[in-house]
Amino acid sequence: MKNLIIILLLILSSKISFSQDVYSPLEIRGNFETNLQSYFVDSSIGANEPTPERVLNNAYLNLLITKGNFTSGLRYESYLNALKDYDPQYRGNGIPFRFISYVSDGLEVTVGNYYEQFGSGLALRTYEDKGLGVDNALDGLRLKYSPFNGLNVTSLIGKSRTYFDYSEGIIRGMDAEIVLNEIKGLENSKMYSIMGASFVSRFQRDNNPSFVLPENVAAFAYRANLSYGNINYYAEYAHKINDPVGSMVQSENNYANGKAIVNNISYSQKGLGITFESHFVDHMEFRSARAKKKEYIINYIPTLSKQHTYTLLAMYPCATQAEGEFGFNTNIFYKIPKKSFLGGKYGTKLNLNFARTNSIQGGTSFLNDIDSLTHSAALFKIKGETLYFSDFNLEVNKKINKSIKTNFVLAKQSYNKDVLEGKTIGEYGVIKSTIAIADVSYKIKKGHTVRIELQTLRSQDDPNAQKKGDGDWHMILTEYTISPNWFFAIQDMYNYGNYDQEKRLHYANVSVGYLKGANRFAIGYGKKRAGIFCVGGVCKEVPSSNGFSLNISSNF
Repeated sequence: MKNLIIILLLILSSKISFSQDVYSPLEIRGNFETNLQSYFVDSSIGANEPTPERVLNNAYLNLLITKGNFTSGLRYESYLNALKDYDPQYRGNGIPFRFISYVSDGLEVTVGNYYEQFGSGLALRTYEDKGLGVDNALDGLRLKYSPFNGLNVTSLIGKSRTYFDYSEGIIRGMDAEIVLNEIKGLENSKMYSIMGASFVSRFQRDNNPSFVLPENVAAFAYRANLSYGNINYYAEYAHKINDPVGSMVQSENNYANGKAIVNNISYSQKGLGITFESHFVDHMEFRSARAKKKEYIINYIPTLSKQHTYTLLAMYPCATQAEGEFGFNTNIFYKIPKKSFLGGKYGTKLNLNFARTNSIQGGTSFLNDIDSLTHSAALFKIKGETLYFSDFNLEVNKKINKSIKTNFVLAKQSYNKDVLEGKTIGEYGVIKSTIAIADVSYKIKKGHTVRIELQTLRSQDDPNAQKKGDGDWHMILTEYTISPNWFFAIQDMYNYGNYDQEKRLHYANVSVGYLKGANRFAIGYGKKRAGIFCVGGVCKEVPSSNGFSLNISSNF
């Protein structure tokens, strides 16, 4: 396959052309990025494990070549060795991602690696996120075809990537989506309607000597997206056939089916937007192989919590519990008009948000033949269930004048550390936090801007827990930007309220960056606390560190 890809890349980049592509220009695009980090032993912050290499590095090069209807690409990756917040199985160099695609008369053919998502991802989502260390690209064949306006069909087969290898399971899938308003006779309908259905299956041989395990595991999903005037509604239901992990311990094999329901409704008009989202998830983690490891996950449960960018607001992030949770998220955006009493000259933007997730009735569905252990969870039950996470926050964005812009946030969060971080139940319990943020930027003169963030977090531990959390925090960040080339930043996080006085530490960081054209250079030094980093409900652990960092990126 690698030799075939190389040959085809050479063909595309040569003067050889076919049919309508004879006069099509050859376009080459891409980007490069390298992240280098040094690591010093610092027992004060828990960075006790020495790094023999002293310096670790992740580097990537993406290359995309297009000519007419042909597209080919590859990604070179280097982990020498992988940064400490990456899985150590990312090791060495290679080209784990390469593909060729062609479009002709409504048919798109892709061979090699590709990413795909059906609907919201309940049945299938493969994607790449370098920040999370996630890359579960499929390697195989994908066909996309539109036989007539309004109907789009996708079919695929392949194996999902795990580091520099592929999982044992073979993934097959098909998705059909129809846009009713593009069908003749329905173009003028006031209701804009999109309907879709997905089917995904995994084949893996049953080599378990003790138990009978399903070799073909299927998941299917149905979805609808309806828009009328200012209102939009999206719903999706997914069902997964039983998929026990294949443990030699009988009680660990769950033969129950999985299911998930997503509902989103929104209303928008000038200056006002309201959304309400909810989901129910029960035993709905779909993997490309029989294992509990996260690198085999090939589906996605959309998160319900707000994606915070401020450091202390994101200190206790919500990790989606695919094995079982019910949650909802309500968001209200309102812009107070300009030249009103509260709006002032430029208007004022308000964003009110509340999100909550909790356990499902009695826990995730379970089916096992030991003493006839069975359980089926009830839908949409909140009262009496274990709280996983809640976040109530208000954000006020206000431009004072041409030079000063402000953003203020006040939030109250509850975080079940035991559930969301896989701790022993009762170890930390539910940690409650109150967070306040003040973000002010001041334009000194043309091209020169200073921005200051002041953040504080007051923490309240669970009185019934065995251990205490990290306590209270302050943070200050100062950025100075000289457009379009330079930026400087100083940040200090202070754990002033830690119950252990020896851990009342400062985590200071300094950085400087330079941008010119398509190139960006940034160097920094500082300490990082151990914690959890999440994007869209998908999370990873980040170890504490002390050292220098260098980031170089370039586009071409």
